Amino acid sequence: MNIDEQYIWLFWSLILIAVWLIVYALIKNKESRREMFIVSLWTSILGLTEPLFVPEYWNPPSLFDLARRTGFDLESLIFSFAIGGLAVVLYELLQPLRHQEMTHREKHSPRHRYHLVALLTGSIFFILLIIFAPINPIYSAIIAMVIGGTATWWCRPDLKNKMFFSAAIFTLLYFFYFETLNLAFPGYVEQIWNLKAISNILILDIPIEELLFAAGLGFYWSSIFEHLKWKRLLLKK
Repeated sequence: MNIDEQYIWLFWSLILIAVWLIVYALIKNKESRREMFIVSLWTSILGLTEPLFVPEYWNPPSLFDLARRTGFDLESLIFSFAIGGLAVVLYELLQPLRHQEMTHREKHSPRHRYHLVALLTGSIFFILLIIFAPINPIYSAIIAMVIGGTATWWCRPDLKNKMFFSAAIFTLLYFFYFETLNLAFPGYVEQIWNLKAISNILILDIPIEELLFAAGLGFYWSSIFEHLKWKRLLLKK
């Protein structure tokens, strides 16, 4: 495909937005649609962490060459918006679920005494790992999401099905999504990803770190709405 190098990252991000729009259209539950949109908006803010990953993890040409000049880029905001909403709602697309407010008694059970701590665990560990751990930032992100997801699982074991299924579904979706990049732009991964700074393990030309990131995001982020809003998931009759 003949696309100027600086537009590839934008083009790839817009593909994910197209997937987001398709999933949004397929979801008939208004509450799940609202959940998807709200989480996407909040997740887009994570795109501002891009300077942590450029050029340590990768170094993509971007619009106005922003990523290479400043570390920030517009594409990361688009990408983060899309992955946030998809990770949180794919399970609900496949299961007829509805949300229900947790009761006062449920909210004040001993397990939820550490509700806020569990919510913040992922962010806290990410910050600590970035500051103190001599590892590539992508590993800090993956480890933090696994720890944050585990804390959520302990606090909200009722969400475990959604968390594990979301991890699997989102990773599978992300695998096929990443393959669109490899098919359209052969050799792009070798040019843009800093493979010498990571494991250099590729699965069908996909860095294994990308798939671990997808699994971690699906595991952790899929529960964020229900955990934050004190919602339970029930099967629709």
